[in-house]
Amino acid sequence: MDFLDRLTEPGLDLLGRVDTLLAAGAPEGHRVWPLLRRMQVLPGDALRGFLDLRPGPLATAGHAVRRHVHGYDHACAALTDPVLWSGSAAMAYGQSRAMLLRHLDEGPESLVGRLEATAGYADALADWVEGSRLAVARALAEVIGSTEAVAVVAATSVRRMTSDAGTSGSGAAAAEIGARVLAVLCVAYDGAETLLRQWSPSLAESPWRPGGGRFRPDTGPAGGRTTRVGW
Repeated sequence: MDFLDRLTEPGLDLLGRVDTLLAAGAPEGHRVWPLLRRMQVLPGDALRGFLDLRPGPLATAGHAVRRHVHGYDHACAALTDPVLWSGSAAMAYGQSRAMLLRHLDEGPESLVGRLEATAGYADALADWVEGSRLAVARALAEVIGSTEAVAVVAATSVRRMTSDAGTSGSGAAAAEIGARVLAVLCVAYDGAETLLRQWSPSLAESPWRPGGGRFRPDTGPAGGRTTRVGW
């Protein structure tokens, strides 16, 4: 349980009240309007959707992806074992296995390179979620203890809902709380989009690209005969 988990219940309660007041309108020209248009959701619903984001599964995914690298290491080791035979077929095999080794583990565009990039992206997302949850929690702590929260709760209480909900004072308070929360969530989602742009080139598909000049065993030395050495 993190800081945001501890604030979830009072935060959702307050923002549910904020949503009720914002549904009746907000002061013209208030900074909450562009945030509402951008997020396309009221503050309470925005928080509810964000709460499902957890860093743990992403960090676990990064570790799981890295474990696959060992399998490629074993495959590369098998391909680099010395071959005790010679001739045109041996030369063709040497060319093929050299290309395969490059495809498996040589540079960022190899399969191992893509695996490591995928794991790195998962780690970066986990860090983003952790940092974003902390930022949202801090924003919630501020608005829960604010004077605007008092006005919103008073306006949406059962006793005063009919007469006071939607008045200019409570509407302005709700708009201010909504703007603070939505602004932090916008920054968080901007961070996610930035990560995707940064990592996308490293996450592209790594297609198999065999060399153009393939060796033909029947044109090699010794008329295509293969000689086994060491027997």
